[in-house]
Amino acid sequence: MNDLTGMAIFARVAEAKSFSLAARRLNLSKSVVSKHVAKLEKSLGARLLNRTTRSLSLTEIGAAFYEHCARIVEEAEKAELIVGGFSSATRGVIKVNASVEFGTVHVAPALPVFLAKYPEVSIDMTLSDRFVDLAEEGYDVAIRTAWRDELGPNLVARELAPIHRKACATPDYFERHGIPHVPSDLINHNCLIYTRGGANGEWWRFDGPDGEISVPVSGNLRMNDNEALWRAVLGGVDVALLPTFLIGEDLQRGALQATLTDYTALERSVYAVYLPSRNLSPKVRAFIDFLIARFGPEPYWDENLS
Repeated sequence: MNDLTGMAIFARVAEAKSFSLAARRLNLSKSVVSKHVAKLEKSLGARLLNRTTRSLSLTEIGAAFYEHCARIVEEAEKAELIVGGFSSATRGVIKVNASVEFGTVHVAPALPVFLAKYPEVSIDMTLSDRFVDLAEEGYDVAIRTAWRDELGPNLVARELAPIHRKACATPDYFERHGIPHVPSDLINHNCLIYTRGGANGEWWRFDGPDGEISVPVSGNLRMNDNEALWRAVLGGVDVALLPTFLIGEDLQRGALQATLTDYTALERSVYAVYLPSRNLSPKVRAFIDFLIARFGPEPYWDENLS
C-alpha cells in the first residue's frame, strides 16, 4: 500500500511480459522499472515474476496480485480523466458570497441567465455585508462593493462596475422645497442619514469644480441600510445620497430626480474577488467573465443618466 507507483509499474511489466517493452511504454529506463519491481517484491516478501534470460512470467502469487494492481491502475486512470474533465469543462458548484444590496438587486436576477448558459453549473450563494474569509469559509468568489485598497493584498480583484452615487429626491419634494444647486444648499434640506458609516453618514462628500467638499447634513430619518433608504426616499419627504445601482431605474422613469449634477460623490466599485491561483477553474472564470460582460464597463442602470 506504500508503493502504488511500484504496483502500477509491475502491472505494466506483467502485461508486456518484458521489462524492456514496459519501460518503453512507461517512458522509463529498463533499470528503473526493474528496481521498482524488485523493491515491491522485497516489501511484499514474495516473488511475483519468474525471470529467465528468454522469458518473463507471473508466479502464482504474482498472477493473483496482478489482478488487484490492474484494477488499481484502471481506477487511477479513470480518476485522472475525471479531474481532466473538470479542469477543462465548465461544470460543478460555485460557492458565491455577495453583498446584500447588490446581490439581491443585480446578481440574483443574473443567475438564471448564467445557469441557462452553463447547465452543468450550480450556484450556492450567500448574501452578507461582512468581508468573508474566502479560504477559511470555502468561497470560490465574493462580490464586494468597496474601494480597491479595502480588499486586502492577498486577493485577486476584478472590477465588475463602477458605483456612482447621486443626491436625489422625488420631483414633488423638489417642487415643494426647491432644488439644491451646490452641496452647501443641502444644509437647508431634510436628508436621509445612512448610519452604517457612523458619523461619516452625517457628512456627504463630493468632487466638484473647486475640488473636494464635505457638507454636514441632517434629517428626521436615519437608517443602516441603503435599500431601506431607497424605499424611504420614494415617499417624497427627504433627500438621499444613494448608489445608482439601486435608484437608476427610478431616475430613468422619473420617479426620482437627481440634483447637484456638476458634482460627483466619492465612489467605490463592485469587484469580483477570489484567491490567487495559477489554475482558476473554468466555472469560476466563466462566472466572473459573465458578470463583467453583464455589468460593465458602463452599467445598464446608469444608461441615460448623464
